[in-house]
Amino acid sequence: MKTVQLRSGEKFQPGKIIGVGRNYQKHIEEMKAQGGAEPVLFLKPNSALHKLESPLPVPSGFGEVHHEIELAVLISRAGSRITESNAADYILGYGVALDLTLRDVQSRAKQNGLPWAVAKGFDNSCPVSVFTPFVPQLLNADLEIALKINGQLRQQGRTSEMIFSVPFLISYISTFFSLEPGDIILTGTPDGVGPLLPGDELELSIENVGHYHTRVRS
Repeated sequence: MKTVQLRSGEKFQPGKIIGVGRNYQKHIEEMKAQGGAEPVLFLKPNSALHKLESPLPVPSGFGEVHHEIELAVLISRAGSRITESNAADYILGYGVALDLTLRDVQSRAKQNGLPWAVAKGFDNSCPVSVFTPFVPQLLNADLEIALKINGQLRQQGRTSEMIFSVPFLISYISTFFSLEPGDIILTGTPDGVGPLLPGDELELSIENVGHYHTRVRS
């Protein structure tokens, strides 16, 4: 099983990664999709994890692979049917993640009413940083999210633009999936998603969480 870690060096084995789709209005619009009254959820397996600082092994032969920068939430302890008011008690850390997506595969799945499992859950599709320990001030902070590729700004947004907040997501998700220590929630991506190419240099940052550089393996 792959692991993630806190800045302290403590390691965890995520049993599951829960992704949230359509959580930023401008991203919904760029994808020509529709939002809903409830979050759109999908799962990535442990094998999707990859260290963000290591070169990204993007698969070929399946069409475009798109970048989606996201705030990642690391769960601290077991819980189900968690209330929004208690959500902060279940957060161990915040991290910077990429939700890599086989966009052409996903588009075909959408057209045929099929799940997104392959498009979202393939090996190494969840590069994630070391996690910054959570402090209560982060819960309602308005954090800037930004991704540059080869020096050009591609994605930029703020966590205040989320349709569904972190406490709501923890509460909603734990209604259906019991959360366990080390589980990760990906909270959605701002607009500006697009394809990655071999050799691309990426600069990723989330305010008060971390600033990282990585590249797509040539």
